[in-house]
Amino acid sequence: MLFRSIVIMSRPDQVNIRIFLFIVLTSGVLTGCVKTEGTIKIKGKVSDERTKTGILFKNIIVQGLVTSDNESETIEAGQFSTDSSGRFTYSLKKIKGAYRYNFCFIGNPDYAVTVSRISLGEIERNAKYLFFNLDKLADLTITINRKSKIPASDTLHLCWESDGVFGLSLYPYTVNNNGQTNNSFGLTSARDLWWTGGYVNSTINTKVFADKKTELSWELYRSGKREEFIDTITCKRDFANTVYFTY
Repeated sequence: MLFRSIVIMSRPDQVNIRIFLFIVLTSGVLTGCVKTEGTIKIKGKVSDERTKTGILFKNIIVQGLVTSDNESETIEAGQFSTDSSGRFTYSLKKIKGAYRYNFCFIGNPDYAVTVSRISLGEIERNAKYLFFNLDKLADLTITINRKSKIPASDTLHLCWESDGVFGLSLYPYTVNNNGQTNNSFGLTSARDLWWTGGYVNSTINTKVFADKKTELSWELYRSGKREEFIDTITCKRDFANTVYFTY
């Protein structure tokens, strides 16, 4: 049986991704008394969504979800990795009171941090045939160049989505603002990218889903008016993808 993975909407900077991974890795460790109800021997494979080839040495953390007093708590049920063919065999702890489990796939430059949530019943029915597909990431460089001389200053806003997932949450990005003057600077926040000034010459390096539609949305605020530009692209895997915006 195939299970669709869900991208974790974590903050788009490496520090916060490290924090997320720390929380995942330590979940259950700080719990005073973890009650278990035996184990389930599970077998399966983690594969690339498109090529169906196994993803080797993928680290996986499994969490049991326990609900009490309308509050949910995640308790670690196990950690393991795939082998050189993308397959795994593991004795998973059954957490008392946990009827749903998170299979957390640790992210890297090839695949984003993802989580698949499966019910205990599904795990028991398909214990020997647990198959997960992950979408591969592709490199994307966004190049911005303001050539307009009039007006002296305006504001540009950029955001993007890849396969419906907010881009700044999908993978860490870097912004290089080149050749700036005193009235030109790039502003970044957790969920947005803004540039204000008379001379903008910047590149953004990030990753998006390979072979999936990525939509870039630009908003230009100039002389009291707002203009919007939409660019839809599909980034190829294992390829240096670049998109240009000149205004």
